[in-house]
This record gives sequence, structure tokens and C-alpha cells, in this order.
Amino acid sequence: MQIEDAVEPSEQGMKLLEVGTAYFLMVLFAIGFLDLLLVLWELLRSGQFTDPNQVIDIIDTVLVLLIIVEIHQTVVAFSRNEPVVRIVISAALIAITRKVISFRPGEYPDIESAFVAAGAFSILLAVLVAAFFVVRQTDVDSLTPDSFTKSESGDADRSTGSLDSDD
Repeated sequence: MQIEDAVEPSEQGMKLLEVGTAYFLMVLFAIGFLDLLLVLWELLRSGQFTDPNQVIDIIDTVLVLLIIVEIHQTVVAFSRNEPVVRIVISAALIAITRKVISFRPGEYPDIESAFVAAGAFSILLAVLVAAFFVVRQTDVDSLTPDSFTKSESGDADRSTGSLDSDD
């Protein structure tokens, strides 16, 4: 029995789990979107839609939904053996932006802790923006997980399951 034959059931199982995760994220997004609509409706009914804290909470919810979209795109791209670096950096940028927008120094025990958190958020944001521009300038989209397992003939290794030729 060859190793490829023994590994194939686990690869199929992982693909099924990846697809299941993508659908789960889609359902999670739908629930979050419905919740956002209900919150907006309630704010409009109560007249609190101009309250700055409520607006920040709405923006926070929208950014969480965008993070779910980015994670869904990452799962789908990964299961298709497409590059995910740009998507992951985008998701991280949205996540840190969400933390910056919803930053409230009063939630920290003292002012020093708030400054440390603000500094950490600033450094993370700067690094992610730099990474975003570096990835954007390079040709990362041409690299796929399968491109690292190419054989000398230029065809992809058949054990990875990629379809680079007329299969």
C-alpha cells in the first residue's frame, strides 16, 4: 500500500471540513447581519442613532462582519490552493482597525495600561500597513501552495491534487 493511498481519505476529510467551515462562516455572517439590522431598527425607533457610543458599536459590528467575510475568503482560497497572504493581511488590518476605532481608555485599569495598549495597536497597525504594501508590490498572487512542490518538468506534483495540466 502506497502512502498516497493511505493519506487520501484524510485529505478528502479535510476538504469536507474546509467546505463545512466556509458554510458555517456564511451562516455566522447572515446571523450577524440580521442582528445588525435589528440593532439599527431599534436605534431608529428609540431615537438613539445619534449617540456616539451607539455609532461606534455599529461600526464595530460592521467591522466584525467584514472580518468574517475575510476569514471566509481565506478558507475558500486555501481550500482551492490559492494564495491567502493578501487576504490574511486584509483581515488583520480590519481587526486592528476595529480595535483602534473602539479603543476606550476608560476600560483600562490605569492610564499607563491604556498608553501601552494604544502603542501596541499603533505598532501593529504600522506593521500591517507596511506588510500590505509590500505584498501589494510583489507578485504573491502567482505563488500558490502547490508552486513550492513543482517537479523539474514544470508540472505540479500529482500527489498534491493540483490541476495544472489538461487533466
